[in-house]
Amino acid sequence: MDERRQSPAHSRTPERSDRPAGSRTPDRAPTSLTQGAAGTAGGVGASTLRPDGILKVTGEFAYASDLWHEDMLWGHTLRSTVAHAKILAIDTAEALATPGVHAVLTYDDLPTEVRHYGLEIRDTPVLAHGKVRHHGEPVALVAADHPETARRAAAKIRVDYEELPLVTDEETATGPGAVLVHEDRDDHHSGHVPHPNIVHRQPIVRGDADAAAARADVVVRGEYVFGMQDQAFLGPESGLAVPAEDGGVDLYVATQWLHSDLRQIAPVLGLPERKVRMTLSGVGGAFGGREDLSMQIHGCLLALRTGRPVKIVYNRFESFFGHVHRHPARLSYEHGATRDGKLTHVRCRIVLDGGAYASSSPAVVGNAASLSVGPYAVDDVDIEALALYTNNPPCGAMRGFGAVQACFAYEAQMDKVAGELGLDPVEFRQRNAMRQGTLMPTGQRVDSPAPVAELLRRVKARPLPPEQQWRTTEGADIRALPGGLSNTTHGEGVVRGVGYAVGIKNVGFSEGFDDYSTARVRIEAVGGEAVATVHTAMAEVGQGGVTVHAQIARSELGVTQVTIQPADTRVGSAGSTSASRQTYMTGGAVKHTCEAVREQVLQIGRRRFGTHHPAWATAELLLEDGHVVTDGGEVLAAIADVLEGEAVDLEREFRHRPTQPFDLRTGQGDGHVQYSFAAHRAVVEVDTELGLVKVVELACAQDVGKAINPLSVTGQIQGGSTQGLGIAVMEEIVVDPRTAKVRNPSFTDYLIPTILDTPTIPVDVLELADQHAPYGLRGVGEAPTLSSTPAVLAAIRQATGLELNRTPVRPEHLTGT
Repeated sequence: MDERRQSPAHSRTPERSDRPAGSRTPDRAPTSLTQGAAGTAGGVGASTLRPDGILKVTGEFAYASDLWHEDMLWGHTLRSTVAHAKILAIDTAEALATPGVHAVLTYDDLPTEVRHYGLEIRDTPVLAHGKVRHHGEPVALVAADHPETARRAAAKIRVDYEELPLVTDEETATGPGAVLVHEDRDDHHSGHVPHPNIVHRQPIVRGDADAAAARADVVVRGEYVFGMQDQAFLGPESGLAVPAEDGGVDLYVATQWLHSDLRQIAPVLGLPERKVRMTLSGVGGAFGGREDLSMQIHGCLLALRTGRPVKIVYNRFESFFGHVHRHPARLSYEHGATRDGKLTHVRCRIVLDGGAYASSSPAVVGNAASLSVGPYAVDDVDIEALALYTNNPPCGAMRGFGAVQACFAYEAQMDKVAGELGLDPVEFRQRNAMRQGTLMPTGQRVDSPAPVAELLRRVKARPLPPEQQWRTTEGADIRALPGGLSNTTHGEGVVRGVGYAVGIKNVGFSEGFDDYSTARVRIEAVGGEAVATVHTAMAEVGQGGVTVHAQIARSELGVTQVTIQPADTRVGSAGSTSASRQTYMTGGAVKHTCEAVREQVLQIGRRRFGTHHPAWATAELLLEDGHVVTDGGEVLAAIADVLEGEAVDLEREFRHRPTQPFDLRTGQGDGHVQYSFAAHRAVVEVDTELGLVKVVELACAQDVGKAINPLSVTGQIQGGSTQGLGIAVMEEIVVDPRTAKVRNPSFTDYLIPTILDTPTIPVDVLELADQHAPYGLRGVGEAPTLSSTPAVLAAIRQATGLELNRTPVRPEHLTGT
């Protein structure tokens, strides 16, 4: 199948095949008793191309920021200029008097008594009331007939602040006389935390760490600091809210979870959910930063107040304040080991800065705690993880979700312990690597393949890139040197280092959350050919879900033409596009629904043609290449003939096996549904005189269970590895500790890897099936983000001999200046 001929995402035109209808050889035996990829072109296991790929690389794809309505207004948000202050007065008179302004809204203009929202804890005000708790908090809204008019009018709103003492770290958050960020907490976590400025705390205790420490021949301790990372998606927050005749609103928006947004939006508007109709618009990246609301409620409020469509698009500066970031963290670790290289115990304490509002901090704490030991077998552990309320920017979901920070620290520790024992760092990891059957610190048994040692073996066995690739017959190719085109060195002071790391990440929602996805699938005959339509609310944020859903439908229903309908709230929830869960969960829902549709198609066939051939009643029947076939390969009928005049249209939910909350005292419990593993080897060259780093290669080996789309899998692994490289050497939101203000809210000062920074990333994919998952697959997208960061740090440490206990590594850390 030529996937380049697929229709764009969200189009209703079916994807077409170059293979003529009815071209199947009747006597060819099917390759699988289930609906396998080999039976129908472009199915599961094929590297079908993305239907939106060409449009995106040519600039023709319609993103949410491209939305347009002929009579729309433009919305703008006034944000606080201070991080913690009482609001004494807000004067909107001059803004309202500005020509072209149609509405100015503050907290007092909200239509209902529901004025807060949140993913788990409803602690975030729609607009600030009484006080602001972080720099850039929304205070007022403006709607005008031009975006510049809205911006200038917002600048005319006068807000009188009385600044309050700042809470910026653990000492100011929990010390004697600490100012409370939220004075009247009554959420379900407030009863078990030791201080109101702690969002959530999760201890994990198993075995006897004290007794195990006494048996250790070597004990290594380390203190680590992990910086605040931004998702840095290129498409800014954007949406268009259109008031409807029934008093409701239609919202077109870039998001990660339509139904979660809906659950938070409708109560604030005072509308039933059926009157808030949401449709996904083109999403320019997410990485966790679109799980929380940004402009959704604000756009709807302005649209309902003015009776006009309202579009809100953040600029880059505002985007840095409009979404949560990755939690910065301070991590304290202690590892013990025997002389023969076996870990005896791990103690650790992880303090995450959640910022002013809870967002997903409780779940991030659970992940950080439960995955804090890494992919290693350790019987005796004593773990504590917690998240703070502070006046720093709110933090929440980002790719890796708590496991990234922990992996950076525990992998640095593994290198240090190996060094103390005089062991090769890879061999030491392999001696302690978990395997299927290993108990996690939470007491959960890993009941699917855990090829940690094999992943490490594969990255180590890969040939190293040649030394000094920057040397040419004409001198030095500065593009391949640290500093690149800045021409800072021609090789003087440049040394090489090699480092290794491996990580573990959970897949799907955990700790007893009712994690499910919904899919609606329709099959009918159109123009003499069977055509399938798949409708879900899955947010396509770049992960390739629209491609995967079409592949699954082809494999399960034996069709070549598949239409993917736009994601919206007319169908049941697909959950969030996060936690590496969508292929597992919504892909599982598509598979589950297709199986039900297939059975109905076969029932129709038995009713219509059952008397024509005994196999209709006795054989195992499949749908393959547009036909109903027996498991022996005999063609009984064309699917289009079976369906003539009829259609099958079903909606089903899919759930993974249940999980449990972690015990609040011991942390024990089967909290996760699946684990994924990735290992990296980083090769770096460091200019030790200027403190510049060039990552030469970042090889990865990862077990994906089953590669539904191998090309997409490779892209996910390479993308996640690059994001991990970013936090290793360049990415950090810098918050002034004296004012709690963000100092670098722009891509001029917040640096992300470009193509010139991105090294060769060879990928080695293992496919060891998880029997509990659809097709045996594992979530792919997050695991490579974990181990890439500590691998790069390990390589820099080897090159320089420096300890480097902080990310990102800055030039001054390498030069001592």
